Amino acid sequence: MCLAVPAQVTRLIDDEWCVVDLGGVRKEVSTALVEDVREGEYLIIHVGYALGRIDTAEAEQTLAMLELQAEARQELEEHAP
Repeated sequence: MCLAVPAQVTRLIDDEWCVVDLGGVRKEVSTALVEDVREGEYLIIHVGYALGRIDTAEAEQTLAMLELQAEARQELEEHAP
């Protein structure tokens, strides 16, 4: 199973690279598969490659759900025997 996550473009490096924000972590990713990438937009990222764009509202909703999942997991681990 593969997981691709939304990330916001924070800086364009050149025509094939940008920096994205992944939950506070900045990472350089390839944009070779996506045309006309712009700062501020959200991309779907998988192992260092942007696979496509995602609507801002959908990206923010997905990120919020992932955060809730992480919080629930942490709470379970804290209360595990």
